[in-house]
Amino acid sequence: MRSKDPMNAFLEMVSMDIKEVTEYCLSKPNAFIDYPFGPEPAVIKVGSRIFAFIHIMNKKLYISLKCDPFISQTLRQQYAAVIPGYHLNKKHWNTVTIDGSVPDNELIWMIDHSYELVYKRLSKADRAKLNNAG
Repeated sequence: MRSKDPMNAFLEMVSMDIKEVTEYCLSKPNAFIDYPFGPEPAVIKVGSRIFAFIHIMNKKLYISLKCDPFISQTLRQQYAAVIPGYHLNKKHWNTVTIDGSVPDNELIWMIDHSYELVYKRLSKADRAKLNNAG
């Protein structure tokens, strides 16, 4: 049963979003979660490479994703919730505020795009290991 306290209700809602986003990221082939910086951010990797950072800051949920530089600019112009990567290479990473202003199908596309960019950058040997393990 959900709490009637507004703050707890907000946190439960945000936690559900974190769960959905994290589960989708982890549904990608050979993806796994890591916490190299402490409890936050959650770092989602394929092989040794990061394709997503998920964190909460100031009671808002964010995901940072790798992105083609041209597409990054387009997404930033299209959505106020998409900004240059927070504490990341701003040319190759976007940070997205998950507040409902970016449609779910667009967010899923961004996650898929990030995964694909990172997966393609793995060495042939690493991709072969992952393909044989999965």
